[in-house]
Amino acid sequence: MTKSTVRFAIVGCGRIAQRHAEHINNQGTLMAVCDVVKQRADDMAAKYGARAYYDVKDLLANEKDIDVVSICSPNGLHSTHSIQALKAGFNVLCEKPMATSVHDCGEMIKVAEQANKRLFAIKQNRFNPPVAAVKKAIDEGRLGKIYSVQLSCFWNRNPDYYANSWKGTKDMDGGTLYTQFSHFIDLLYWLVGDIRNVSTYMANYSHKDIIEFEDTGVAIVEFYNGAIGTVNYTVNSYEKNMEGSLTIFAEKGTVKIGGQYLNELEYQNIKDYRIDNLPEGNKANNYGSYQGSMSNHDNVYENLIDVLTNNASISTSAFEGLKTVEIIDKMYSAAKHIPA
Repeated sequence: MTKSTVRFAIVGCGRIAQRHAEHINNQGTLMAVCDVVKQRADDMAAKYGARAYYDVKDLLANEKDIDVVSICSPNGLHSTHSIQALKAGFNVLCEKPMATSVHDCGEMIKVAEQANKRLFAIKQNRFNPPVAAVKKAIDEGRLGKIYSVQLSCFWNRNPDYYANSWKGTKDMDGGTLYTQFSHFIDLLYWLVGDIRNVSTYMANYSHKDIIEFEDTGVAIVEFYNGAIGTVNYTVNSYEKNMEGSLTIFAEKGTVKIGGQYLNELEYQNIKDYRIDNLPEGNKANNYGSYQGSMSNHDNVYENLIDVLTNNASISTSAFEGLKTVEIIDKMYSAAKHIPA
């Protein structure tokens, strides 16, 4: 891959930022990094030959040659940092979730338009080979009318994951659907459509005094196109992640994308059609004691650079980032909390 001339800064040097820095270094140039924890910023800056900052305002005031600011700070700061960077005249790539409220997403989009800058949202699971193949089949009408869907998100997040971290807090994390499973919710919207109504039950069974929200939830959803579905999620899978799957029952076929991270085509039976020769996807994001979704950030950066340098079409717009947050907000707003 030929390196581009696009120059980046990263705000927030935690776990996911390491992945961003790696792909930026492969495809562009990392000019500056920022973190309130001095050691984190210094370590990343030293590794990639970038300048270190400890306050976002200092970075934005001093780095005038940067093309894109990648926001990798805690969820609750995504909108603040994105808006600051957009107002300072930079394009922005924001990690998931775009924000933890629909209002904040709307403000981000509004500021991007006012500043005439690009706001990119990250939905890397759309690049998973089986997900992309099923999307193609749906768009070509191979499945016909979608009747119902079943989304299962069965992961493990132990107390160590939340220790000494913003994760698990209502204001900075937002909830299990925001931090663990927003990519899965995005695929419901991308593959099936927007959601009209939802009923939700939630509980915190094994993370009392560890997190400020649910560790388990079940949602029943009605889509605008008439399909119905269930979302069943938990971070209580014993000892390790078990499954991340989406099953679609439709007029002309049934498909199941499974594995732990929606990375395998587990079942297909489609009228006069078969999905074959899928490329192997990237490995899951590995954070040591746990794993996250499949790592397709390389594709995200490839598309971003293509948009900025060749006027290509954007893979995930800020509007789609807002729709994910809107659906999650509906699920939380409708929730009945079960005493655990």
